[in-house]
Amino acid sequence: MEALTQQSAIDQRFLTSASGRNDWLVWQLADSAFPTGSFAHSAGLEAAWQHGEVRNRVELVSFLEASLRQLGHSSLPFVATAHAEPERLEEFDELCDAFTTNHVANRASRLQGKAFFTAVERIVNVGQASSLPVLAASCRQNDGTKMPTQPVSRMSALQSQTTSNDPSLNWAGWKPALRYFHYAPVFGAVTNRLGLNRELATRLFFFSHLRSLLAAAVRLNVVGPMDAQAIQLQLSSHAEAIRTQCERLALDDIAQTSPLLDLWQGTQDRLYSRLFQS
Repeated sequence: MEALTQQSAIDQRFLTSASGRNDWLVWQLADSAFPTGSFAHSAGLEAAWQHGEVRNRVELVSFLEASLRQLGHSSLPFVATAHAEPERLEEFDELCDAFTTNHVANRASRLQGKAFFTAVERIVNVGQASSLPVLAASCRQNDGTKMPTQPVSRMSALQSQTTSNDPSLNWAGWKPALRYFHYAPVFGAVTNRLGLNRELATRLFFFSHLRSLLAAAVRLNVVGPMDAQAIQLQLSSHAEAIRTQCERLALDDIAQTSPLLDLWQGTQDRLYSRLFQS
C-alpha cells in the first residue's frame, strides 16, 4: 500500500512536470536506436568519399560544416514553419517536394519522414493504450490478490491526470493527409504535437543530422569512433550558431548553400558499391 502510494506520487509529479516529460522525450527521439532509418543515409558523404573529396579528418570537418549550413538554410525553415503551423503540414509537404529537386535527397527525405511519423504514431498509440493496464497491474499484490479499492481510485485519478497533461495525447485524432511525408516538415509538425517547443525541436533536428553524418563517417572508416565524438563536440557550437541564425528564416528564404554537396549526393545511385541509400 505505502509503496503504491509513493509510486503514484512520483508518477503525478512527473506527469505535471513539463520539463521532465520533455527531457525524457528528447532523449528518446535523439537516440540512434529510434527507428527513423537514419543509419541507411549519409546525406551525400559516401558519394563525396568515393569521389575522393573527403579523405581525412580536415576534409570531413569541412564537409560537415557545409552540410550543417545547408541544413540550416534548406531544411530548418520547413521544421520551424511546420512546428509553428502544424495544421498546414500538407501544404508544407508539397512545397518541400517541389524544392527538393535532387532525386536522391528527395527519396531520402520521404523515407525518413515516413519512418519518423510511423514510429512516433505507433509508439504514442501503444503508450496510450497500455497506460491503464500497467497502472492496474501495479495495484495487485505479489500473491495475486487485489488491493482495496482506495488505490484503484488513485489509479483512476492518475489516469485522468495523464489524459489532461501528457503532451503525447495531442496526437489523438491527428491524421494528416500527406502525399510525400518529407522529413523536415513532418519533424516540425510532429514535435509540435508532442509538446516540444521550437528551440528544442530545431536543436534536436540539427543534433540528429550531425550525429547521423558522423556515424556514417565511422562506418566508411573516414575517422574512428573516438575522433567522431571529438568532432561532434567541436562542431556543437558551430551547429548551434547556424541553428540560431536560421530558425527564424521564412519559407521564402530557403536556399541551397552548398551545390557541390547536392551534386555529389545525386551520384549515389551510380556508385559501383555503396553502404547507404543516400
